Amino acid sequence: MENTRKGDHIDEYLQGQIERITYVNEDNGYTVAKVQVQGQRELVTVIGNIVSPLPGQVLQMRGEWQNHPQYGPQFKINYCNCKTPANASGIQKYLASSLIKGVGPVMAKRIVKRFGEDTIQILDQSPDKLVEVEGIGYKRIEMIKQAWQEQKEIREVMLFLQAHGVSTTYAVKIFKTYGNDSIQVVQENPYRLATDIFGIGFVTADQIAEKLGFEKESELRARAGVLYVLNQTSEEGHVYYPYDLLVQKCMDMLDIREQIIVDAIDTVVTENRVVIEDIAPDDDKSNTHRAVFLTGFYYAEQSIANKLNRFINTFKSLRQVDTQKAIKWVQEKYSMQLAAKQVQAVTSALREKILVITGGPGTGKSFLLNAILRIVSVLGARVVLTAPTGRAAKRMNESTGYTAKTIHRLLEFDFQKGSFKKNEQNPLECDLLVVDEASMVDTVLMHHLLKAVPDEATLIIVGDVYQLPSVGAGNVLKDMIESGKIPVIQLNEIFRQARDSSIVLNAHRINAGEFPNLSAREDKLDDFYFVPQEDPELVLDKIKYLCRERIPKRFGLDPVKDVQILSPMNKGVVGVNYLNQEMQKYLNPQSKELSRGGRVFRVADKVMQIKNNYEKEIYNGDIGKIVDIEEQDREVLIEFDGKRIIYDYSELDELVHAYAVSIHKSQGSDFPAVIIPVLTQHYMMLQRNLIYTAITRGRKLVVLIGTKKALAMAIKNAQTQKRYTYLKERIMHTV
Repeated sequence: MENTRKGDHIDEYLQGQIERITYVNEDNGYTVAKVQVQGQRELVTVIGNIVSPLPGQVLQMRGEWQNHPQYGPQFKINYCNCKTPANASGIQKYLASSLIKGVGPVMAKRIVKRFGEDTIQILDQSPDKLVEVEGIGYKRIEMIKQAWQEQKEIREVMLFLQAHGVSTTYAVKIFKTYGNDSIQVVQENPYRLATDIFGIGFVTADQIAEKLGFEKESELRARAGVLYVLNQTSEEGHVYYPYDLLVQKCMDMLDIREQIIVDAIDTVVTENRVVIEDIAPDDDKSNTHRAVFLTGFYYAEQSIANKLNRFINTFKSLRQVDTQKAIKWVQEKYSMQLAAKQVQAVTSALREKILVITGGPGTGKSFLLNAILRIVSVLGARVVLTAPTGRAAKRMNESTGYTAKTIHRLLEFDFQKGSFKKNEQNPLECDLLVVDEASMVDTVLMHHLLKAVPDEATLIIVGDVYQLPSVGAGNVLKDMIESGKIPVIQLNEIFRQARDSSIVLNAHRINAGEFPNLSAREDKLDDFYFVPQEDPELVLDKIKYLCRERIPKRFGLDPVKDVQILSPMNKGVVGVNYLNQEMQKYLNPQSKELSRGGRVFRVADKVMQIKNNYEKEIYNGDIGKIVDIEEQDREVLIEFDGKRIIYDYSELDELVHAYAVSIHKSQGSDFPAVIIPVLTQHYMMLQRNLIYTAITRGRKLVVLIGTKKALAMAIKNAQTQKRYTYLKERIMHTV
């Protein structure tokens, strides 16, 4: 046995073939595998970092023997080189392990039966000979050829990346993005990974850069750091960030001198990646009032204000009518009794070019919208309805009878060009556009939507301004209302049919800063309950019981499809992350599964998309169910609202489990039942609009579990987190 000296100990050399993989962490390549070593009867357990380990591979390892108290002798790998197997048995295991898309255990057996130990050589040099194998046609040969070549190139990239601290999880994504240029791109500017590859942040890119020899105070690092911090602040909802705060934040994160940061900001401004605007009064030019925008956000805000100005000052294509006659007609024909505020809203909708309608649950927004649509329909108007999410669009369709699309679908995103097909040159064909759930629409999306609306169209924007603002940067609905330049109808009367709902009544009480009525009615099934409990572990137990036993039995609801847990936080015993682990064990303990990135996905799991995927037309916040896991093709089939979408294994980091989701992620959706843990340990997140938003997500049932103290803390805290936006002022100065 060959030995090599390393530091104060001597590494031993070991070679063997992987028989099976016991465990692998996709994030760092840490592997536990059983290896057949020549001359040894028992399989040897090896542990350590291996790049994409597969059964059948031959490992050439250097390391040291350890004796684990529970698992016995193990070989700890310090260095490992993976080689393709040489014998037929190893080759069959290798090919059967989902290495090549389209080749599973059955096909692998046939290929090796035909070519034996020459199989690898055939795949490398003469893949067309695969036609000699039963069941392989020319189409499958092309797929196998492409997959075999790609995996060889990916492995080269992975070996390079792992040597420089990159997770094996992202190697395929890096390769898909840069192809054969992957290594060159990473060597020249590793910071590109942070902006180009979903899931790789600045911290990881910075670690790679350090290993590649980039200086701590290099200009490249400083520029990347500035852009990273601005992107981080945008994820917190900010459209711009104050100059001084940005400099300080960059200094703290990068641990480099102020002047280097200042120079880096100047450079990215010169490169037109960032815009600095003085938003202070004319008599005060201090840096405190300098706003730093990522260029896209700066132009998006300007574009929104300019478009609104053109709207208001352009003729109206919607035919003018006698509003009093129109309102009388719609009330008589459809037996609709409009309240005074609703009459005012219909009048404004027919007269104004743009109107904002805002109000909480039960205030008749949908009823009002139906009245408006019925009037304009007899005018022959072209009406388009849209909402930010699929669920919101579906609700809009159900309540109005009109087809409603998501904003992304309406604007027809062109995946190849990376832009929307609908824009100024190719506008929407409409006389009236109605946008629902507008509180969810962020700055960039509103910019693209307004670009595509004809100047002569009428625009009605509907939303609840008291809900949480958009997940993306901006506070568009609030800024539009507070500008004072756009007509606004505030609906605040709760209608008779809605007064029977404790959800509606308590939502309005909370929004007004009042404590909700927590006494459920005994005469009939109520829709709002409070379960007192302060111990997080017991809260978790209660959630499990309610979800699988109590709610299905008492209300006839499905525990996975109909019941949604909404948590204020991601961490902790009743945070989203741990709740998902526990609820998966409880609601879906045994099913066909795969492990990816330290997570287990099972058939029938409830999952959520966490980034916009324009190619699949699935967007951030969409909830689906895993229908099938296909190991041979390395694919997962997921159903979203009746639409089945295929995910490659490498795309699974776009998904999280969704038995529990954050309240922020629940925006724009509603669920038959919601369970909301409210504990004092959530104090950092306890705000009035957070609880208000969570409660208004429940359609038939809301259950709060926690303490009255925590609930009181949330209701008392009406100070929403400040978002740095300048849209209100732009509208005030432009319109």
